[in-house]
This record gives sequence, structure tokens and C-alpha cells, in this order.
Amino acid sequence: MADTIYILTNEAMPGLIKIGRTNNSVAQRMRELDQTGVPLPFACYYAARVENGALSERRLHLAFGDHRVRSSREFFRLDPFRAKAALEMAAMEDVTPRTDVIDSVEDGEAIQRATERREYFRFSRVGIQAGAILTFARDTTVTATVTNDREIVFEGETTSLSAAALKAIRRLGYQWKTVAGPDFWLFEEETLTERRRRLEEELEQ
Repeated sequence: MADTIYILTNEAMPGLIKIGRTNNSVAQRMRELDQTGVPLPFACYYAARVENGALSERRLHLAFGDHRVRSSREFFRLDPFRAKAALEMAAMEDVTPRTDVIDSVEDGEAIQRATERREYFRFSRVGIQAGAILTFARDTTVTATVTNDREIVFEGETTSLSAAALKAIRRLGYQWKTVAGPDFWLFEEETLTERRRRLEEELEQ
């Protein structure tokens, strides 16, 4: 029986993703998880219906086992774009929710505040100079140009990473109210989030 594999993010847990499986809707599963003591609701980065859910989940957990936080938990210190690329190989259908799974205005506002705090991104800290071209993770024909240390030019407008990503994602049919821009823009085939984390880890070594 076909199941759904999901990749969830949470602004209360930056740098971590949850890779799990459900035979119900992703939205229902996200609401269940929101009742488990997590400070903020989860967001679905990507979800796909697969032919053999148990096998696909097991293979993903094995493939990214060295990124797993605890063997008894489905949390991974991993860029969601990497997990999505792996899951797409088994995907029969993209079932990522097209709208936010948020049950209250208060939840939405809390997520917005957390996203804005994480948006503090400086290109100079990750070795990216003005004039560099970024590509959009969900459609690599969509590009933007770095214009200064914190902003990009997208379709002729100087804007933030998150504002540009939100505009691009909505054109693909998603009606999300907020996104974390660094998770959705690529430079040299890695998201800005992944690049920042990788460089920070290299400095600590």
C-alpha cells in the first residue's frame, strides 16, 4: 500500500529536519506532531507518495544515518533540500501541502517572528560576493543576483532572500505565508543554509 514520506522543518529547531512516514494526510500528521510539546508547528518542506513507504523510509534513514541526532528519533541534522533530492527518486506523487498547516493566528505570527530572526544572513560570511547568481531550489530556471551583503535582486527588485523565495514558491501553486529564504536559494549546488552550516563546521575543526 502506498504511504507518504514527509520532510518537515521547524523554526524552533533550526538545522534539523524530521523524515517520517504516514498513511494519513501530511496535514493530519503535522497536527498530531504539534501536540507533542514542540514550541512551534512544523512546516512541510516536501512530501511524496511512494509505493513502499516502510522500505523508502528505512532507506532514507540508512542513507542519512550519520546525520541522525538519535537512533530512536527521526530527526536529522541535514539540509532539507538534500533529503528532498533523495526522496524524489522514489516519489510517485508530490503531496506537499499547498497551504500552511497552522490552526491559529498566534501560531502563524510566532512562526513569522522566528523566520525573521533566522533571516539574518550575510553573504560575506559564506564567501559569496555581489554579482553572484543564485538559483531557486524548486525551479532552477528561476534565478536572483546578490546585490549587497544582505539583499538580492529578483525580477528587477531589490529584496530579501525570504521575500523573493515566497514570491517564487507561490507561483508554483503554494499559498504559504512564510518561508526561510536560505533554505530555498542555491549557490554552487547547495542551499545557503547548508553552505553556512558547512563553513561554520569547518571553522570549528
